Amino acid sequence: MRKQILPLAILSVVFIAATIDLNHPDDYEGQTVPVYILKDNTPTINPVTNAVATLGRVLFYDKQLSLNNTISCGSCHQQQFAFGDTAQLSAGLTGGLTGRHSMRLVNSRFADEVRFFWDERATSLEDQTTRPIQDHVEMGYSGTNGQPALDSLIRKMQQISYYNILFEHVFGDMLITEERMQNALAQFVRSIQSFDSRFDFGRAQVNNLNAPFPNYSQLENQGKTLFLNPPPQGGAGCQGCHRAPEFDIDPNSLNNGVVGVAGNNNSLDLTNTRAPSLRDLFNQNGMLNGPMMHNGIFTDIQQIINHYNQIPNNPNNTNLDNRLAGPGGNLQLTIPQRDALIAFLRTLSGTSLYTDPKWSDPFDSTGNLTLIPLTTGIAEHEFSEPIIYPNPADAYVMIAAHPGNYRLRIFNTNGQMLAETNFTNATQQDIENFPSQIFYFEITSLQTGNLTFKKILKGLH
Repeated sequence: MRKQILPLAILSVVFIAATIDLNHPDDYEGQTVPVYILKDNTPTINPVTNAVATLGRVLFYDKQLSLNNTISCGSCHQQQFAFGDTAQLSAGLTGGLTGRHSMRLVNSRFADEVRFFWDERATSLEDQTTRPIQDHVEMGYSGTNGQPALDSLIRKMQQISYYNILFEHVFGDMLITEERMQNALAQFVRSIQSFDSRFDFGRAQVNNLNAPFPNYSQLENQGKTLFLNPPPQGGAGCQGCHRAPEFDIDPNSLNNGVVGVAGNNNSLDLTNTRAPSLRDLFNQNGMLNGPMMHNGIFTDIQQIINHYNQIPNNPNNTNLDNRLAGPGGNLQLTIPQRDALIAFLRTLSGTSLYTDPKWSDPFDSTGNLTLIPLTTGIAEHEFSEPIIYPNPADAYVMIAAHPGNYRLRIFNTNGQMLAETNFTNATQQDIENFPSQIFYFEITSLQTGNLTFKKILKGLH
């Protein structure tokens, strides 16, 4: 027995999809960077632009880039945690875990280091971006152990209409390649910046990093001095590796004495010499943005300071940074000094990073995306988003939209098109013979080219 479908006029709940308007892109390329920030690892051949970073944002958050449509880059690198993860190890495709903690991505651009991953195995950010997609645990297009390779994902993406629109908008044609994906993802990640911290407000008021900041407390200024000065001069020597004002890691750094493998304390991993910026260690609630270090071993800032205050003596660690040996490995900081250092580190966190919509997930809670293509030569008018109901559905679905002419296309999760039809204002689509799974409904306005993408669950009947 088929369910009765209520007319549009008496629907009480409408799910509004997120929208990307290519006519009014978010500003990625024109963001203000303080004059005292001098480091930038952006290659000249891939500068940040609004169009390419917008494509990168969609790629970053699209779960369809994983083999089973459940994982995106944004699943492990979450905006509310400075693009890191609160889990010690992040969950992959089917409950498998990443080998290392998901590094925070904030201010990745503003560093001398051009290599990425904790062990620096990626030679550039571009190189890094598609490796998780091709990891057999993370996103599944590994080409090993029965998994398809990246070319299979590219064929899948070619059947997703918003990628046809986006790639043509950005590159002038619909060709999807790994290099283009890498450039777009890298541009989006490089756009993620945080320069509205109390440190930045203080630094803007003085010409000397070593001068007391007028907006700091005495404790915070003491912590800044401890951070900047080397151990022989009564400091903690943090500046030697984590260089202010970017707080990036010195590319020549070796490991920091944390050499355990997550979940296996009996194994050693000496290769982790990369570190994220120290900016935004803490979120807006004053909590750490997840556990720290490559193995997520530290969950409290006191644990981190205590580690550096007395580096563990491990004769098996043959790759310890020499700045952490001798005086640098035995700082003998007092408890008040440690408290001062922590107070200073808290001043490095900004606010807009966590809420700015240009870095947010453009897909809504059900995985839908609304894309407004360029309307050059077309008179712009308000577009009322089509509504599809019910969801979940069993035998058929109803589609209602603002008066006009539309094209409906239906795809399965493999990107195969199952149906295509044109309609005016409203239509009923029979799905009774469809299997019980998720389908994607693409609705295009034939007047404006506006595109809406909906995820529909076909239930049992």
